[in-house]
Amino acid sequence: MASSWLVLALLAALCLGLGTLPTSSHAARAFFVFGDSLVDNGNNNYLVTAARADSPPYGIDRPDHRATGRFSNGKNVPDIISEHLGAEPVLPYLSPELDGDKLLVGANFASAGVGILNDTGIQFANIIHISKQLLYFQQYQKRLSSLIGAEQTARLVRGSLVLITLGGNDFVNNYYLVPYSARSREFSLPDYINYILSEYRQILTRLYDLGARRVLVQGVGPIGCVPAELALHSLDGSCDRELQRAAEMYNPRLMALLEELNARYGGGVFVGVNMQRIHNDFIEDPKAYGFETATQACCGQGRFNGMGLCTMVSSLCADRNTYVFWDAFHPTERANRLIVQQFMSGSVDYIAPMNLSTVLAIDLQNEQMRT
Repeated sequence: MASSWLVLALLAALCLGLGTLPTSSHAARAFFVFGDSLVDNGNNNYLVTAARADSPPYGIDRPDHRATGRFSNGKNVPDIISEHLGAEPVLPYLSPELDGDKLLVGANFASAGVGILNDTGIQFANIIHISKQLLYFQQYQKRLSSLIGAEQTARLVRGSLVLITLGGNDFVNNYYLVPYSARSREFSLPDYINYILSEYRQILTRLYDLGARRVLVQGVGPIGCVPAELALHSLDGSCDRELQRAAEMYNPRLMALLEELNARYGGGVFVGVNMQRIHNDFIEDPKAYGFETATQACCGQGRFNGMGLCTMVSSLCADRNTYVFWDAFHPTERANRLIVQQFMSGSVDYIAPMNLSTVLAIDLQNEQMRT
């Protein structure tokens, strides 16, 4: 009971603090994003690669109806988290606009197609593998140091919020990309999961070494239920059992890894987001969340609208708000907003060891005590 009162008090402090925040680029803590197409907001626009979303109808529901490189009809998860931080969306690291005061907001290093492993996504040719994303993060800190000094840069990074989204492509675009893939011949599924988690441990440790102290780590969603996999493997809209088995084996192991890292570094450094549980709610009862379908993609072609790319010649749904999936793999903006609601206020079944509202409240109180 005492801990509940503490959380309520901290949340009240957060609300009071947010009520006085300005809306400029200096309004909130910096935000850094790493990962794949679920969180890429335009880095791949600057690369010669097939993994890009810079053509219509992507972005159709943005105010300017412009395709920005986000794999969505509108905003993605990082955009919506930025709203909750009281800040403008972070720019892609490769954007020429990311300079001067814009660097204080943070940066998005994510690149569609990447995975935990550097051989994931090789079919897309030119993408920013996670190892290079971390090198760019180092480069970013050097650029910011030249603007505000090394001490202030270190403080900004330590006080930042970090989001990292990896893993899905290591299954969909690597282990299960083709029958008898190189990785599936090399590893049984349990051994492959051991391998990619050992690599992820190094990535997360490197993030900590580079100064990150609050890291949201998204697990793998129900990869066997996305329209692309239904189009390939399902007759009636039932999720692919093998891909679901992979996600169900992987996610608890990821959470255990985060617990191990938190035991080493501190209880709330790494916060795990159960994306499979969040998406399963939509899939099991879409109408309860205002969706008409969780199997059909809004934009695509073929079975479940899950074949091929989303382009101007694709079949396009009229009301994006009634679809869980925008294209063959990615959620609609409305689904993303419901996902972030669970980031903000979900129970430990959805986000652990605490939700983002609690994180922000604790960090705000700690910052006020330091000042």
